[in-house]
Amino acid sequence: MIDYHVHLEEGPYSFRWLERTAQALQAYEEDATDKGYRQNVERQVQLLSERLQKGCFSEEWLDLYLQQAKRLGLREVGIVDHLYRFKETRAYFERYMELDKQHEYGSLQRYWLERVMTENIDEFIETIQQAKEKWREQGVTLKLGVEADYFIGGEEELATLLDGYPWDFVIGSVHFVDGWGFDNPQTEYIFKRMDEAALKQHYQRFFETVEGMIASNLFDFVAHLDNFKVFNYKVQDKVFLDTAYKRIAKALIATNTATEINAGLYYRYPVKEMCPSPRFLQTLLAYGVEFTVSSDAHFPDDLGKFTFENAQQLKNAGVSSLVTFNQREKQYIEIE
Repeated sequence: MIDYHVHLEEGPYSFRWLERTAQALQAYEEDATDKGYRQNVERQVQLLSERLQKGCFSEEWLDLYLQQAKRLGLREVGIVDHLYRFKETRAYFERYMELDKQHEYGSLQRYWLERVMTENIDEFIETIQQAKEKWREQGVTLKLGVEADYFIGGEEELATLLDGYPWDFVIGSVHFVDGWGFDNPQTEYIFKRMDEAALKQHYQRFFETVEGMIASNLFDFVAHLDNFKVFNYKVQDKVFLDTAYKRIAKALIATNTATEINAGLYYRYPVKEMCPSPRFLQTLLAYGVEFTVSSDAHFPDDLGKFTFENAQQLKNAGVSSLVTFNQREKQYIEIE
């Protein structure tokens, strides 16, 4: 039905990223099954070269997302970009990320930021806004969104960065705890050296950040509420987790903020679990939290992954409609 958290690109740029991009392009080639011939490889190289030259905001790349949406029968798609992709937001991320070269992972994170912060916000917005009519004519509603990282203490600056743009929706997310980008594979070693007490302390700080994000009232919905589990390092204390889940559920209800069932960690990361976890989901449902569904795709062939299954899961739990947005006004679409 819908997929409300979809990216056009990410980075950092590597041979792995190049291979994944080539794979996505090949998925839409009619003769892609004719493998093993030099002509096929030459065609792949040609497509990849054109993709790199034109960038992720080209009409050709966006058309692949439209093609996939039509193939799946999606009615609405919300395309976003991470706020940290835009050069205009550099000061915000430099203020709240740990980038000091003297810090154990400061240089690593600065290296990462410089290689993902490559785009201009106006170009992204223009790309999506111009494509809306084309998508509408082909039966799919396209929405413009942004995924904005929340940092404790950065609310005023973030509000200024988001203001004045024609967003249909703004997603809040937490990828950093006290400046540490915990979902970066290059910093997984920090998890590995934690004992249970240290892990619980970091989870506590993560959940406090999530609560602050919700309480800020800056966002239309908040993403992947328990993505701190990304590399499958989990706290075993169920009482601790249940208390955190209830606090977050109450915060969502108090601020009338929706969340999502996000499939990204399930098919792209070691934890192999949806966000929220089954136990967390049951708590949110018990409190009456509103949901949308998303693949968290970063390539066109991942668009719509598990969104139908997750919508059906919500329906089976008694949820009759999903949340959608138009110019930051909440709307509802009935689950079919």
